[in-house]
Formats: sequence, C-alpha cells, structure tokens
Amino acid sequence: MSVAPVRPPVDRQLVYRLLLATLWLFDGLLQLQPFMFTRGADGLSGMLNGTAAGNPGWIAHTITWNGSNVYHQPILTNTAFAGVQLLIAFGIIYRRTCKPALALSIIWSLGVWWFGEGLGGVLAGGATPFGGGPGGVLFYAVLAVLLWPRQGSDRPFVAARTVGVRAAKAIWTVMWLVLALLSVVGSGRSPRALHDLVAGLDSGQPGWLARIDRSTESLFLHHGTTMALLLCAVCLVVAGGVHLPASLRKMTVVLAIAVFALIAVAVQDLGGILAGGATDPNAAPLVVFIALIYWPLTTTPESRSGPGPSAPSGPPVMDPPVPVMDGPAPVMDGA
Repeated sequence: MSVAPVRPPVDRQLVYRLLLATLWLFDGLLQLQPFMFTRGADGLSGMLNGTAAGNPGWIAHTITWNGSNVYHQPILTNTAFAGVQLLIAFGIIYRRTCKPALALSIIWSLGVWWFGEGLGGVLAGGATPFGGGPGGVLFYAVLAVLLWPRQGSDRPFVAARTVGVRAAKAIWTVMWLVLALLSVVGSGRSPRALHDLVAGLDSGQPGWLARIDRSTESLFLHHGTTMALLLCAVCLVVAGGVHLPASLRKMTVVLAIAVFALIAVAVQDLGGILAGGATDPNAAPLVVFIALIYWPLTTTPESRSGPGPSAPSGPPVMDPPVPVMDGPAPVMDGA
C-alpha cells in the first residue's frame, strides 16, 4: 500500500518576504518614470523640496540640500535611487542575499523617510494617517525587522517568529498608538486640512474613483473632526487587540485591514498610481500588510514539536501473545 508523500508546511514568513520584495520591485519601477528624471517643480527635485515645508530649519536644510543634488544631476541620482530599490527587491528573493538586502532596506527606508519624505510630516504637524502619516517608507523598515529570516514556528502569528511574541506585541501596540495620536494632533483633526488633503485628487483618476474622491472630500469638509476622532478610536482598539484572546484578536485585525483598505482607496487613491505620477502606493496598503503578518494562527497538533502527539504516561501496555498451533491446520468438512 503506497503512502502519499507528506507536504512540508507552508513557510508563511517566506511568502510575506516575497510580497515585500514585490513591493520594492514595484517602487523601483515607479522610480523609472520619465518625469522623475526631469528638473523643476514637476520633477523629483521639486517633490523633495516640497517635503521640507513646515519642518524645523535644520531638518528642512538637509532636505533642500538633497533636492539641490537631485536638481543638478537628475538622471544620475534618480537612476541610483531606482537601482537601490531594485537591488533590494532582487536581494530579498535569494537566500544568500536576503539578510543584506533587508538590512539595506532598513537603512534606505530611514534615509528616504528623512531626506525624501521630510520625516513623514511628523514635525510639521501634517502626518495624519489619512494622508499617509507617519510616512509610508517607514513601514518598509518595520516589515524588514519583522520578516528577518529565522527558523522557527509562525505561531501564534508570523510577526512573532523573528523578534518573539512580547517584542512583536510591543511593536504592534506602539505603532497603533502612534497612528492614534497622529489622527488628532496638528492638522489631523482639522476639517479644512482633511478636505484639502483630498481636494484635487480626482484629476486624472478613473470615473469610479473620482466619484469616491468627491464624496470623501465632502465628508471631510462637514465631518472632518468626527472622522479624525473615529480613526483615533479605531487605532486605540486595534492597539489593545493584540493582547486579547485569539478570536478577539482576529476581529481587531479584520477591523484594521478594513479601515486602512478603505483609506487606501477612498482617501489615498492607492498613491495616485491609476492617475500616473505616483512614486509608491502610499502608507495605507503597508499598514494592511503589517496587519496580515499579525493574523492569529490556530494551534494544531501538527504545530507541536516532535513527530506526533505524545504517548500517555505510565508503563507500556503489551498486547496479549497470539497462540501458535503446531502441525497442519485442521480441515473442516463442508456442509
């Protein structure tokens, strides 16, 4: 009797790392768009200089310095920027280069967060999560830490495999508390600021998305503060959800995914990808990504250590001996 081969369990951490590599590849390709190689307000240097506004002087100076370098060498600098992102993407795929690529992604993410995103607008008071605060590229660094290759079990959730359950829960809690805070500080609770965040985004978008943008614009204008407080409440609930039993944790993770998937479409327009001119998918899809690696995994007998379920304690039970009869077997007469 043939025995079916046993399939090895799915390495969920590897699957998520490949997804992270895909995002880096996508960002690298977006970096190669023609307008990124041009000077002026519509080019990369103009985008960089725009993130300096509102920051403290010494931070703004470092950002404009970077923008000046890009302005004078747009082709060379943008080619280098795209090359780094593509290098990270392909490096994560291969086992031997995965760790160096993830390390590079952390360094690169922090550098872009400072010199390219102006610290996500945190110090400028405009880092509401509705607009992508505290900066989408910062979540790439968080993902690199949580998906760092390490042998072990994906339970109770994938994010705990590398840093441990306690550290993973701490990272989750801090992240969502920061999002809750940014929802109500600075311009985060201002109806006019939230309205202006969406105003004009419908230009160049598909018809269905443009209609959603106009509805969001109207909602923020009339109920912006209420929406900011509601988002803050959701983030607080999600922050505490990681400490609840598995069934309730799933509900909070579903809540996080649903809310930020809605923000990704109705507020951030997927980073403007469908309209052209986008440089990344913005922060909300990355928040959804992080929520996925915290999805609670139910413990099953197969997840225990050892080849199978443990044997009951106590002395072994021996089967009774089977009697052996000498001589030929008796012949029964037929009826």
